[in-house]
Amino acid sequence: MAERTKTRTSRPAILALEDGTIFEGAAFGAAGERCGEVVFNTSMTGYQEVLTDPSYRGQIVAMTYPLIGNYGVNAADAESRSLWLEGFVVKELSRITSNFRSETDLDTYLRDHGVLGIEGIDTRELTRRLRTAGAMKAVLSTEDLDADSLVAKAKASEGLEGRNLTETVTCEKIYQWEQNGKTEPSLRVVVLDCGVKYGILNHLVSAGCEVTVVPASTDAGQITQMNPDGLMLSNGPGDPEPVSDVIKTVRKLIENPPGKKPLPIFGICLGQQILALALGGKTYKLKFGHHGANHPVKDLRTGKVAITVQNHGFCVDIDSLPTDDVEITHINLNDQTLEGLRHKHLPIFSVQYHPEARPGPHDAQYLFDRFVNEMKKNR
Repeated sequence: MAERTKTRTSRPAILALEDGTIFEGAAFGAAGERCGEVVFNTSMTGYQEVLTDPSYRGQIVAMTYPLIGNYGVNAADAESRSLWLEGFVVKELSRITSNFRSETDLDTYLRDHGVLGIEGIDTRELTRRLRTAGAMKAVLSTEDLDADSLVAKAKASEGLEGRNLTETVTCEKIYQWEQNGKTEPSLRVVVLDCGVKYGILNHLVSAGCEVTVVPASTDAGQITQMNPDGLMLSNGPGDPEPVSDVIKTVRKLIENPPGKKPLPIFGICLGQQILALALGGKTYKLKFGHHGANHPVKDLRTGKVAITVQNHGFCVDIDSLPTDDVEITHINLNDQTLEGLRHKHLPIFSVQYHPEARPGPHDAQYLFDRFVNEMKKNR
């Protein structure tokens, strides 16, 4: 087992919320100053997957579990090509990295990728404040340590609403996704990349799909020319309504599918929201969002409850969906928000949670098989 202990010289850092609350702690990772919406994540493990999830673009993430960094970091667990969040907040950063797979420590990892971290603050107090008041704009700084100045910056910073963040995380060009040990592909899937996690792509390949990932700017005509068996709408960051070009693309593909046959579509997280908007629904911002690996979701058709991985701050308005065409399939048992839907007449379905987990419980991985079966039936 690789075990390393690292000592650090304490550097001051401040997290300032727009409501005037100040948290003073010690910096780790990179130096500087970042603005973002601060949210909390209730997962006990998986900090590297959180850091590399493009859905956290524009946010400062606080982990509720008190000790973070104890098993280090390795390249294989990254969920994308970069780190996307604006800052990382923990109660205690482990000085010991102990895991045979570890390649570096969390402090070094954040510093190498230009991400600010703060430790030593009361993350329970922060979480309770966010649960009561809702997710807030904030500033994390190792440079400006004046509380009044930082609060003013937090108030003046951009929030998530009205911003198209998918264009900042999507791939620059079309590429084929490869995975070692894959099965012989029999189905062609186009993944519309709004901030896709590698875990989703790996599950598609393992299910026997040839996976082509395309930028979010790819239009319906380009996708039609690829003649796919199915379309995956990926996860991604922020507010879905400003992602208007993707919504238009999905709407056109539903109305005029390749070969004039219904195109099977599977949406995950932001993908569900985009699909709902394309079908005539509406979305809204949740008070503090769902971020973690322990959210109970009920399948309304079977009555079964799955423990799911979630990361979203916006949700589909159940009452806005056209009931003649859309059926609600899953509900969150914590707050009764929408977690899944399907089209009544077309091979189209989606979920708000992450069936690929990475990390988390595997209760929902059957949804990839459902997507494959829909594509096979549609051939």
